[in-house]
Amino acid sequence: MHVWISDPSALQAHFTHVPARIGLDTEFIRERTYWPQLALVQIALDDASGEPTVLLIDPLVPGMTAALAPILANESILKVMHSPSEDLVAFKHACNVVPKPLFDTQQAAALAGIGAGVGYQKLVEQLTGVTLAKGETRSDWLRRPLSPSQLDYAADDVRHLDAMHDVLDGMLAQLNRREWLFEDAIRTVANAENEGPERWPHLSIRSAQFLDADMQRRLVRLLRWRDAYARENDRPRTWILDNELAVAIARTPPADREGLQAQLDAHPKAPRKLGDAIWRALSTPLPDEADAPDASVGETRDKQRLKKLQDAVSKRSAELGLPDGVLASRRWLQALLDDGKWPSALAGWRREALEPSLAPLLAAQD
Repeated sequence: MHVWISDPSALQAHFTHVPARIGLDTEFIRERTYWPQLALVQIALDDASGEPTVLLIDPLVPGMTAALAPILANESILKVMHSPSEDLVAFKHACNVVPKPLFDTQQAAALAGIGAGVGYQKLVEQLTGVTLAKGETRSDWLRRPLSPSQLDYAADDVRHLDAMHDVLDGMLAQLNRREWLFEDAIRTVANAENEGPERWPHLSIRSAQFLDADMQRRLVRLLRWRDAYARENDRPRTWILDNELAVAIARTPPADREGLQAQLDAHPKAPRKLGDAIWRALSTPLPDEADAPDASVGETRDKQRLKKLQDAVSKRSAELGLPDGVLASRRWLQALLDDGKWPSALAGWRREALEPSLAPLLAAQD
């Protein structure tokens, strides 16, 4: 069964006895904001009957996020979630806390050899035989009251997490990989706790590879300003300054403030009222911009070296029965090549599994 919780005291009443673990999920909206807007929180609690009680918690009620915070922060309660990265950011923004400790069923399925990035509905069906409805994936979760079909859909998102935990935990125990999941969970939580703007945002814009070094530096200035403004004003980045216009300004910079305004006036999606701020960002060098990696290197770097690392990772993944991409992504391997140092994403069990294979290849490249 599921219970609608619209009073903080009602939520607290369900936690007079602290459970060993809970199933946890959220519904959030991020279409018009930078930060995910927490619209609903689902918590599944074990019941003596074997059928979990699902709490559908309204975080829009005054005082509800404050009541949620100590539950999320209580490290004696294991939080079972599925692919929770954005949910963690939503909790951090709304409740000022990131839930931990964490058991990610998607990551557990990957480490157990089931598959990488398996969706919740597919994994539920695979592990429990239950087929879930898909009807409310694009709902407006901020509206009130929520419809019966929305409530049923939301409850299903946590109803099976406990059973999935038991199956996956057993599989990881047999493979001696519980510690692997524990390490990955700590990293996932740390990423959410330390979530911040990307240092080199130009690298994710494909057209940046066609800019020279000075153009790329100007683009970094614009994108960093955009990210800071979007975070502070809680607006999507592309609403502030879209990628196409940012690249155009960086490629052909105006000679003065008036020239910038003319460039903005000529663009249909330009933030004309932000001209002064954009000019300051464009014309103010960053203290570290000389360290910016060249976005064009991705197209011209020695692909053969990267391919050798990828082949070694693929072979090791097959030996361990891991799906492609779980052991090491292309991006992580490229960072290893660029810096000559193992990135934090490849620390712990991943480095232990990969270093015997990759070390000779890295040494041969020196």
